[in-house]
Amino acid sequence: MGVSVDEFYEMLGRLPEVEQGHSGHEWVSLKVRGKGFGYVWEKTQTVGLKATIEEQIALVAERPEVFEVQFTAGRFGWVVVHLDKIDPDELFELVTEAWCLTAPRRLVDAHEAGR
Repeated sequence: MGVSVDEFYEMLGRLPEVEQGHSGHEWVSLKVRGKGFGYVWEKTQTVGLKATIEEQIALVAERPEVFEVQFTAGRFGWVVVHLDKIDPDELFELVTEAWCLTAPRRLVDAHEAGR
């Protein structure tokens, strides 16, 4: 159980058009076509992912040792995920959902058709 930061970056390679932004801060931003869906904090081995508010609430309530509330923005609730405490398949599902909430519909449809 658990995912390394390097393994997480490998997961991102399975999603189309993921852009990583190294802004000189302590995190790496994750975007698709210029819109953000996540962050990576290598130092703390955590990631922040976009989710619906309902999913944010459910994840944090169910397993607070794995998930934390990061912030809410509009209809989205971002969650912090502790990489050392999550199953790789579950993490890939969550990062894919975050990507799908952000990517243009045509890109999501093309990706899903190719899976």
